[in-house]
Amino acid sequence: MIWSDRIRELTETRARHPDRIAELWEARHSRSRLPPDGRLLIVAADHPARGALGVRGSATAMADRIDFLGRLVSALRRPGVDGVLASADILEDLLLLGLLDERLVIGSMNRAGLQGSCFELDDRITGYTPEVIDRFRLDGGKVLVRIDLDDPATAPTLEAAGAAITALAQAGRMAVVETFLSFRGHDGRVTNLLDPESVIRSIHIASGLGATSAHTWLKLPVVEEMTRVLQATTLPTLLLGGDPTDEPERTRASWAEALACPAARGLIVGRALLYPSDGEVAAAVDAAVRLVHGGSR
Repeated sequence: MIWSDRIRELTETRARHPDRIAELWEARHSRSRLPPDGRLLIVAADHPARGALGVRGSATAMADRIDFLGRLVSALRRPGVDGVLASADILEDLLLLGLLDERLVIGSMNRAGLQGSCFELDDRITGYTPEVIDRFRLDGGKVLVRIDLDDPATAPTLEAAGAAITALAQAGRMAVVETFLSFRGHDGRVTNLLDPESVIRSIHIASGLGATSAHTWLKLPVVEEMTRVLQATTLPTLLLGGDPTDEPERTRASWAEALACPAARGLIVGRALLYPSDGEVAAAVDAAVRLVHGGSR
């Protein structure tokens, strides 16, 4: 079946048989949390739900959902990809397309911090809840925790994230915590601080969220001095890809160096894999698989 027919069928199912989604979650074949090598490669696809559609010079690169889904399908079909992180709308599209069996599935939870908004740091739970993640047997949930010490909106975000982490742990589900120290510039834009000291401080704050850290994984940027940065935690950590650049080899070299640290357990990457500068999604994903899993796959 050609791609346009698959999309037409997907939309028809959503319109006529919405209960099919719950049925498919119930029937989904899940998998063990970790492969034999104990490392993970997760494709991240939750940027659009926060209104963040830009890639490199294009502010609307991810606006075409059909193209976006096609890139995700190409990525998830590559051997060695362990799973996907996304908001409910995207995960349900992938579910209807039959792509979530034997994959780790992480639901994105707080998407209220819309890019460029005056309330960007008041990042409440507007997506998946721990209860729904448990009911549909997703493998875990992800929260974004940006910490601006000068912005009162940080406090409710910390509270919401802590409650979500506790509830996920009580359900035995993985809590993926993406954290930054951030600040709002004179132009009103929120910027994440990517120096080692700021990342280390954010690690300690994020690690203490929730009533238990038993099921907490961190999602951290790759910055300078990653060996020192990752000595700030014993929690398993997935490295995020960050903004894609026109120097993919340099990016992969920085990933490889960070992956040598004991706390680093893999990559959780979105735009750098889905929108590589040369347009070759499969090749970008295969290169990431080699970094994470080496010759074990």
